[in-house]
Parts: sequence; structure tokens; C-alpha cells
Amino acid sequence: MEREIFLWLGLMVVFLIIELATVGLTSIWFSGGALAALLVSLAGAGMVIQIAVFVVISAVLVIFTRPFAAKYVNVHHVKTNCDELIGSVVKVTETVDNFAQTGTAIAQGKEWTARCKSDKDRIEKDSLAKVTAISGVKLILEKCKEDEL
Repeated sequence: MEREIFLWLGLMVVFLIIELATVGLTSIWFSGGALAALLVSLAGAGMVIQIAVFVVISAVLVIFTRPFAAKYVNVHHVKTNCDELIGSVVKVTETVDNFAQTGTAIAQGKEWTARCKSDKDRIEKDSLAKVTAISGVKLILEKCKEDEL
């Protein structure tokens, strides 16, 4: 019985350390399951019951509390500088042609490699284009419509 107590206590501590290290609500549920199994172990239950309690309590915690936690914890994601570029209008400084693998644009005062959203498109030098996505270190552009300027 003493071994099981140390086993569940050790697992609970390990899951808590993992949770503290990741801060992403990844293992806190299993820590709760280990605590429940520890309490059952202290009550004198057998190892099969302890494992069943660990599995059931961990599953219940994941199923019923994870949606709540995902909704209210870490909901304020800060956009990076790159994310802010999506939807902005940039000036093309070298003709953007996917087939020729050419194209650059100026965004927020920095020169970026640029590609067209569609391979059939081509955006001429000195024209304006809208950033639709960022792929790696390349801006993905589409031609600007007059109402977007």
C-alpha cells in the first residue's frame, strides 16, 4: 500500500511540474486524477480500483472542464507584427510573378519577398496589392480593387 501512495504522489507532482513548465493546460487533468487515486489508495483500495479511479477522474476532468478552460484561459492572443500585415495594402517594388519566382513588396517600411495568391496572376511593379496571407517569410498578395484603396 505504501508503494501505491508514493506512486500516485509522484505522478501528481510530475503532472504538476509538466503543467507549470508548459502553461498550456496539458496535464493538470491527470494531476487531479492522480490525487483522486492517491485518496482511494489511502482508503485501502486495490491497485485495479486506483487505476480505474485515475482514468475515470482524469477523463471526467478533461471532458467537463477543458471546454470551459479553453474558452476563458489564454483567450487574449496578441497578434504578432506579421499577423497585422494580413489585410493591409502594400506597394510592389518588383513585379510579382510566381512562375518567374520574382517579387518584392514594401510592408511597414521593410522589404518582403512576395508571391501572388493565384499562380495565374501577376502584379506589376509600383502597383498596390493586398496581403492575404504570410507563408514563411513571403507575403501572399492579390491585386487591389479600387474600393480597397
